[in-house]
Amino acid sequence: MFGYDTGVLASILEFDKWKSYFHHPGSIGVGVIVSALTAGCFVGSLIAGRIADKYSRKRTIMIACVVFSLGAAIQCGSINRAMLIVGRFISGLGVGVLSMTVPMFQSELAPPAIRGRLVSFQQWAITWGIVVSYWVDYGLHFVQSDVAWRVPIGIQIVPAAVLFVAMFFMPYSPRWLVDHGLVDEAHVVLAKLRAMGDLNAPDVVTELEEIKESVQVDGVTAVRSYTELFHVPIRRRVLIGIAVHALSQLSGINVTLYFAPTIFKQSGLTGKNASLLAQGLSGVVNCLFTIPAILWIDRWGRRKTLMFGSLGCGIAYFVQAVATGATQHKTFDENGDLYLNLPTGPSYVVIVMIYIFIASFAVSWGPVSWVYPSEIFPMHIRSKANSITTAANWLFNFGISLVSPILIKHITWELDLIFAIVMFVSIGIVYLFFPETKNRSLEDMEIIFGGSVWAHRDKKRIAEYDASGMLGQVEKQNT
Repeated sequence: MFGYDTGVLASILEFDKWKSYFHHPGSIGVGVIVSALTAGCFVGSLIAGRIADKYSRKRTIMIACVVFSLGAAIQCGSINRAMLIVGRFISGLGVGVLSMTVPMFQSELAPPAIRGRLVSFQQWAITWGIVVSYWVDYGLHFVQSDVAWRVPIGIQIVPAAVLFVAMFFMPYSPRWLVDHGLVDEAHVVLAKLRAMGDLNAPDVVTELEEIKESVQVDGVTAVRSYTELFHVPIRRRVLIGIAVHALSQLSGINVTLYFAPTIFKQSGLTGKNASLLAQGLSGVVNCLFTIPAILWIDRWGRRKTLMFGSLGCGIAYFVQAVATGATQHKTFDENGDLYLNLPTGPSYVVIVMIYIFIASFAVSWGPVSWVYPSEIFPMHIRSKANSITTAANWLFNFGISLVSPILIKHITWELDLIFAIVMFVSIGIVYLFFPETKNRSLEDMEIIFGGSVWAHRDKKRIAEYDASGMLGQVEKQNT
């Protein structure tokens, strides 16, 4: 749903019928309209923790679907900017709740050996939403009426309805069931998920005992307020979770996704059809390059995936900045739209670099930014901690989407250079501070994060635990 909403507005912003209906909003107006969704996401992710703990992950997802659909209906029927902004904010509430709850729900259901792969499906679903929205917009931009933008917005209700109905057939999180004293129900769920319903399977019995022990310990150390999340020893994990989401947004991915037609037009693709077609292809690249991460993230590991992704993103941005800065000749048309007037060669280089950046992000930061925070926290703080880290994602997304229309219009290659620097710096941050979590159970995270804050120096301690058999049982069982 978030992917579709992100992509659908990116194209609609360039529709003449939409511009005339809402009286040609300037860069500030566009920023407010775009960022209204992310403002709602920020609020939704903050309140999601308590709702998910009280009413279950499953019911929380269903509630969020209803809220999102209400917002989409308001957007579809908008008669002025205020109504559109309110609708996007309400939809954002639903997306914010879903973005926090769904990865946590997947993480608690998934076996450790494929947890990264399963949680990565969320990012793949987002990219599919973007692809579908791009091509729906492309097909309808020929329509010369309000239908051109109302129908794409209204279609958002369809995936929300599908998810709502599908959740009736999904189990409750076994960890949530144990936390609420429903041990027998948790036993049944684990047996269905791990052993085709065999309640006596050794893996099922062992995992249930680990969850019960973890919940019992958590009952003594339970976090009663959000401020306790920033106390030692939990603070380290919270800051890492915030950093993952912050760096994901500071990569500039949503500048590209929200304003792709504008960027392609500036780069030399003249004509509305050409820029929208290039945007549609960027969505396909985003979707296709998420697949390798889904298949191999649990083999590559989180650290290497992020570092290589940052390197690819940084190089693409740097080349783009050089090509643009060295050859651009800025002009503005009668509507105030910026054109860079790049020569043919540099124009093609910039467009190719945009695709390389999207591919590098899709195979790394896109999926890992959802996987990593969902797996590093203990049960007693998982909901609250994930609500904080996810809120950080939306806070940075809100800021970037608010100022991006202004930045795109007033600075060009400098913005690419800023993003390149962020990506290169992120390589060092991941190497120094992010521990590897692939193939570890959620209960193993206490050991993983129990050593030095310098992750690159803590490998020896983890290796000693692996050798002693106290950690890494998952890897041994799967070899």
